[in-house]
Amino acid sequence: MKELDLVMSRYLERYYEAASSEEQSLFRDLLELPDPELYGLLLGRRQVQNDAQASLVVFLRGMSRND
Repeated sequence: MKELDLVMSRYLERYYEAASSEEQSLFRDLLELPDPELYGLLLGRRQVQNDAQASLVVFLRGMSRND
């Protein structure tokens, strides 16, 4: 999905390198999800697994609105 590629690529280019190792791991875990599941998370149609994942997903949602 083009929309997912844009959001995930922006994060990767702008924030990934400076992110904590935990956040980098969470981001990699999100990349392993099938596109429909990841899309559902970013749209709020699907529940996150834990608070750490929720924080990253909220950040990604904000990025997609601000860019």
